[in-house]
Amino acid sequence: MNELINLIQKASQEKRAIGHFNAAETVTLRAIAEAAKKTGVPVIIGTSEGERGFLGPKEAIALVRSLRESLGVPIFINADHTHSFEKVVEAIEAGYDAILFDGGKLSFEENIKETKRVVEYVKSKNPMAIVEGELGYIGSSSMILKEIPQGAAIEEKDLTKADEAATFVKETGVDLLAPAIGNIHGMFKNAPNPKINIDRIREIKSKTNIPLVLHGGSGTSDEEFSAAIDAGINIIHINTELRVGWRSSLEASLVENKDEIAAYKVMAKVQEAVGHIVEKRLQLFSRL
Repeated sequence: MNELINLIQKASQEKRAIGHFNAAETVTLRAIAEAAKKTGVPVIIGTSEGERGFLGPKEAIALVRSLRESLGVPIFINADHTHSFEKVVEAIEAGYDAILFDGGKLSFEENIKETKRVVEYVKSKNPMAIVEGELGYIGSSSMILKEIPQGAAIEEKDLTKADEAATFVKETGVDLLAPAIGNIHGMFKNAPNPKINIDRIREIKSKTNIPLVLHGGSGTSDEEFSAAIDAGINIIHINTELRVGWRSSLEASLVENKDEIAAYKVMAKVQEAVGHIVEKRLQLFSRL
């Protein structure tokens, strides 16, 4: 059995979730990996199309595999929010462990068609690679928000429906499902994010019986995370929180060391701050 799927299923049985954290450079990559080692739990590192375009897909793979070997912890890499078939091919050829094909803005029928095409291609190239599908639009950028992203499924009538989720899973053959359950990408600066619909998670889990993924976790309360895990969430994505911590710690480090020009000395504070955020989230998700 695929090691990552096995770990996800084990977490599900134990009412835990695996943390998924995005990175676009080596400071954040190492911070995530070392936090996983410190807490003793598996972790998934994600790179969106933009992030892997900056870091390089093959370079990202090499770095993650090197960290996994040197630290001795189960670290996996996911091609997060992949919107085109061409980018799917690029990620699979590079050697990603998992891929999210994001058809959330497509019609239901078109999403099924394109996601199924991706699943068939990925499994033909690497049967052990995991494919995640997204059903429902939750925004597209991990940033500080001033308003709800246009078109994001926030109202109950717009959330992913359990029956549609079951059809989607059956028709596409995805390994994981990311539903729209009131969650959004990004986080508000001075206000809480919209509430997650816990009952809808239970309904979708009951109808699909596959691992569910919560995207847009930044800005969600600890209590909501715990309730979502109990209801059936198995993987939780965090990105905006890391970006905010990255920038604020960098700014503080530059002020504190205004004459310093050695990057590794300035960035040490950043790695420490990002690692602290990841560690706290891993402890919560793993119920340590």
